[in-house]
Amino acid sequence: MPIKAEHGNGFRAGYVSIVGRPNVGKSTLLNRLIEQKISIVTRKPQTTRWQIRGIKSAPDYQIVFSDTPGYQNTYKSAINRYMNREVVNSLAHLDVVLFVVEAVKWYREDDFVADLLKDVSAPVVLVINKLDLLKDRTLLLPYINTMQEKLSFAEIMPLSARRRRDISALERKVVSMLPAGEPLFPDDQVSDKSIRFLAAEYIREKVMAKLGDELPYRVSVTIDEFDEETSLFSIFATIWVERRSHRSIIIGDRGKMLKSIGAEARIELEKFLAKKVYLQTWVKTKQSWTDDVNALRTLGYD
Repeated sequence: MPIKAEHGNGFRAGYVSIVGRPNVGKSTLLNRLIEQKISIVTRKPQTTRWQIRGIKSAPDYQIVFSDTPGYQNTYKSAINRYMNREVVNSLAHLDVVLFVVEAVKWYREDDFVADLLKDVSAPVVLVINKLDLLKDRTLLLPYINTMQEKLSFAEIMPLSARRRRDISALERKVVSMLPAGEPLFPDDQVSDKSIRFLAAEYIREKVMAKLGDELPYRVSVTIDEFDEETSLFSIFATIWVERRSHRSIIIGDRGKMLKSIGAEARIELEKFLAKKVYLQTWVKTKQSWTDDVNALRTLGYD
């Protein structure tokens, strides 16, 4: 809910959508921009499944960034259609678009995103990410010239999401494009997602990091109970898979894999929540949930 706060005439506020094909660094970019881990990150494509807003508040501006799933038309399952709708929805009622691509690389999936942006009225900034991985810098200028023919970009910014100075430059550019206005969220709010949602995501991140090759897109997590006490969070979660064989993989020999996933997730959650966490996880099967609209709804994909 927008807050009622008095600010000077120079205050700026607005919505900024971060879009791109899978695995170009959108979630890393969001986390760096708001200086807090809101969106989970793995090396596996399609880690992000929802539109996740991260809010950066400063004395004279507020930016509401939206991290989005990687847009692609290769797969046609229900969950992929859902993720593509999340991307399209993020492009409504916004002030700036950050189109993230990888330095000197362009794929068919990048064309899909560029086609989506042709009718967007908001200014589009092309963010050429992973500059730190580019060994031959002489390739950058010809690549930028090629990009200028793809779309009418308001700005083209090569950067590395890992470098603070690059992030600061991008933030200043975004602020300059925002309209004047009052803050859209309270100053101390950093995301529109609940702690329960983020807890589920932290657990899913650990599953994907450890088992992404065996279970690339077949895992989801729900929180069954979430209780906050004076000095402890008690979290009871279910990891959902599509097949019994997937369940065996996550549990592992004598439960070792599940214990390892839980231990790593608990450490991350304690850092995020700044409080001790008791975490209990179960693994259950929901047959073919990734292509079942009703099953997706029960897992939170509304």
